[in-house]
Amino acid sequence: MDYQIREMRLWEYPILSDFLYEAIFIPEGTDKPPRTIIQQPELQVYIADFGRADDWCFVAETKEKIVGAVWVRIMEDYGHIDNNTPSFAISLYKEYRHRGIGTALMSAMLQLLKDKGYQQTSLSVQKENYAVIMYQKLGFEVVDETEEEYIMVCRLQ
Repeated sequence: MDYQIREMRLWEYPILSDFLYEAIFIPEGTDKPPRTIIQQPELQVYIADFGRADDWCFVAETKEKIVGAVWVRIMEDYGHIDNNTPSFAISLYKEYRHRGIGTALMSAMLQLLKDKGYQQTSLSVQKENYAVIMYQKLGFEVVDETEEEYIMVCRLQ
């Protein structure tokens, strides 16, 4: 598949709400929650007022359509480690998954964070999510866990 990875443009930030919804992991046999779920404060932390210092976003684009996004910010989210560690969010539209695009997005963001001098980055992922394997291949390690989720960190230096 032909696609390019590029920085998200300011006027494209509203599409992050679509990717936030797509980022919600739905276990096999479970119904998708209503789209209004992204209005909950614990999810809005990922996108509200995006564009502040320490907010970075890359998108994957194919045929002039954005099909995936990876973004980071320092926030009090599920994967929060400390106030110097950006937390990851990533998602792709379903029909573009399992094609290497997510790995390319993650790799681009990890390189940007290294270049910007961050020491580490974190994320939270449900244990059942197939993306755990991708995160491990990219250097993320489990540092904590709850009954349902792993908290993972990737050391950048």
